[in-house]
Amino acid sequence: MVNTAVTLCGVALDNPVIPASGTFGFGAEFAALYDINCLGTFSFKGTTRQPRFGNPTPRIAECEAGMLNAVGLQNPGVESVLADILPQMKQYFHKPVMANVSGFSVEEYAETCAMLDESEQIGWLEVNISCPNVHGGGMSFGTDPAMAAAVTKAVRAVTKKPVIVKLSPNVTDIAAMAKACEAAGADGISLINTLQGMRIDLKKRAPILANTFGGLSGPAIFPVALRMVWQVYKAVSIPIIGMGGVSTAEDVIEMMLAGATAVQIGAVNLVNPYAGRDIVRALPAVMEKYGIQNLSDCIGGAHSGT
Repeated sequence: MVNTAVTLCGVALDNPVIPASGTFGFGAEFAALYDINCLGTFSFKGTTRQPRFGNPTPRIAECEAGMLNAVGLQNPGVESVLADILPQMKQYFHKPVMANVSGFSVEEYAETCAMLDESEQIGWLEVNISCPNVHGGGMSFGTDPAMAAAVTKAVRAVTKKPVIVKLSPNVTDIAAMAKACEAAGADGISLINTLQGMRIDLKKRAPILANTFGGLSGPAIFPVALRMVWQVYKAVSIPIIGMGGVSTAEDVIEMMLAGATAVQIGAVNLVNPYAGRDIVRALPAVMEKYGIQNLSDCIGGAHSGT
């Protein structure tokens, strides 16, 4: 019997499969299709201090081997998540859940995380630093190591929960970003977020997305994500959650060999709502195929001799 269990920042998971934020809502729609407790956990919809309607439509554009989205962090706000959504979630998900947090200033990140720290249901805070800094000219926190460190430090000061910083791939040196977050107190690194891209409507001769640019996700970005997980594993000593184009059990193991402790699945949930369940079910057979007894032994396994 193979063992799929891993430990993420001190919290035990039955397996490393985690649906990614923005692709799984708050779990309710998927819980209506299958028992989502088979998952390691899931990262719920990106939450901000205040409710957000998001960007104007159209927000989604298809492309070869992936999709573009510019949803714009639509969410009900942290107060509604705490008062309404998490109590409902107790009925269908019985494991610690990962809270994905976004913000537009250091203070907003800290305030939102401090509020979420009070919830016993939340096992980890996944801090998305790809948002624009409204006090710094609109530059994303995730494009400057000093800004990333400032957010990490502020969040670390207001919570006892593990802080996992989610990095943008739209940078020159992903390892430098990860090292800055680790030095500022991050307990883990989550990567990669979407790559920036666009599509143009040939008939209208105009961008398809109302926001012009959007985030590219799906199988097309898997090699890029794998490369960045590899680089960050060599640069930091804290756990990594790998993501970006993962759609099979084989992809999960490949990510772990590159250095990931756990693996998030994103765009595939929108293609196949049973993807998380199917990957969890497939893992044991794939492990046996490649002679893997304990999945945790795979973490960073491809770095031997490099």
